[in-house]
Amino acid sequence: MCHRAFSVALSLCVALGLVAAAAAPALAQSTEAKPADQAPANGQAPAKEPQKIDEYAEAQKVLGGPAGNPECLWAGSRVVGLLWRTDLDTAFRHLDLYDRFGCPSGHIQAAFRCLLLHSNNIDPKGGDSLNRQVNACWLNPTMQAAAPAAPAAPAPAASVPNPTANH
Repeated sequence: MCHRAFSVALSLCVALGLVAAAAAPALAQSTEAKPADQAPANGQAPAKEPQKIDEYAEAQKVLGGPAGNPECLWAGSRVVGLLWRTDLDTAFRHLDLYDRFGCPSGHIQAAFRCLLLHSNNIDPKGGDSLNRQVNACWLNPTMQAAAPAAPAAPAPAASVPNPTANH
């Protein structure tokens, strides 16, 4: 009986060895290391983090005051975007954070007014369109709205006597 158990165990070991040997070349090929920080070959930007740093530096340069501080830009632009989306509960929570950082509350109002005046530039289907417009309004809240097209001249009214006019 001991001989039979030994024979079964040996057969299992040989079978497992053959399976492992057959799988080894496939595993060796699939475990090829690829560098994680390799730049994309199609010309895309390597990361968005440097863009954020430039955004903060630009805001500090353009605004100069506390509204240009990174924490004010971060919280304030979220408040303006949330107000646009009518998510008032979340907007007010972010506004509390914005106030806690000592950021100017008047800048929120000016940026939101700018966003409302330039709402025709926001593509509802474009995911980043709103963020770009919020950022533009944050950096320059006094941006002038595009002048509306001049209305067509009204047609001359026919001369109709006014019965209530006293002559």
